[in-house]
Amino acid sequence: MANIERIVLKIAVIQFLFLLIAQIFIHRFDFHPELKTISKYEGTESKTYTEILETFQGK
Repeated sequence: MANIERIVLKIAVIQFLFLLIAQIFIHRFDFHPELKTISKYEGTESKTYTEILETFQGK
């Protein structure tokens, strides 16, 4: 049982490292520039605050 736990832990660490490397390549080195245009188009990149719960403004 300890061998299986050790293997699963190693796999989880390797996957986490690959996730970090992929995020660095995508966001820092403009590896996939279409992602920036998509986020600008969807409006998720702006730093402005908008009222989310408009239904409770009447109270």
